[in-house]
Amino acid sequence: MVKLTPELIEQSMQYINPVRDRELDLRGYKIPTIENLGATLDQFDTIDFSDNDIRKLDGFPLLKRIKTLFFNNNRIVRIGEGLEQYIPNLQCLMLTGNMIQELGDLEPLIPLKNLTNLCLLQNPVSAKPQYRQYIVYRFPQLRLLDFRKIKQIEREAATEYFRSKRGKEMAREIAKKVKAQTAGAAADKPLTTPEERNKIREAISNASSLEEVQRLSKLLQSGHIPGDERLQNGSGAVEPMEEDDD
Repeated sequence: MVKLTPELIEQSMQYINPVRDRELDLRGYKIPTIENLGATLDQFDTIDFSDNDIRKLDGFPLLKRIKTLFFNNNRIVRIGEGLEQYIPNLQCLMLTGNMIQELGDLEPLIPLKNLTNLCLLQNPVSAKPQYRQYIVYRFPQLRLLDFRKIKQIEREAATEYFRSKRGKEMAREIAKKVKAQTAGAAADKPLTTPEERNKIREAISNASSLEEVQRLSKLLQSGHIPGDERLQNGSGAVEPMEEDDD
């Protein structure tokens, strides 16, 4: 496995792809965790994470420019909460060949209001009963699901089904599973509040050197937050940390 470092990001292939978007190619490194993306300085429309070992879709700093993410052939089983705060303009998410199990596992994607193209082929969830109907119903903004256009007649049928007694029961069962998973995740409380983590992610986005990005990323991972005055000075740069004398 290879750690996703600012140096790896800087050395990876970057190019203008066929749809004229600026793309960062991070395929095939066996990266286990999304981290240090502040080093991109939000300069890319597309990032390709295919053929890695990522298990959870989270760890993004604020990346307003990102429109497309490829995570084909990873090991993703969970999707983090609050993605809409960090990748608010995401339009296309490719998750082919992962390990997402339950329909409720997809709930964190619903607040991504610009998401119009989603692929979940070769995930266990895609074999669930009413899989396509449920996605069409819960994601009204989607236009393409698994490379198939969502037709108006499908939307109407999905809405009708989930207004029926059977559909409502199914939705309740999914909601129960989501609630149980959320309660389990809450038991493992982070050492930082969402506000503190947001401050660090914003500082990463504003960092002007790889050293700043690395230091702030380590803080975010460890959950240790110094005082606000040490996170950011007036220009958005990071103040250097004092080293303890041995």
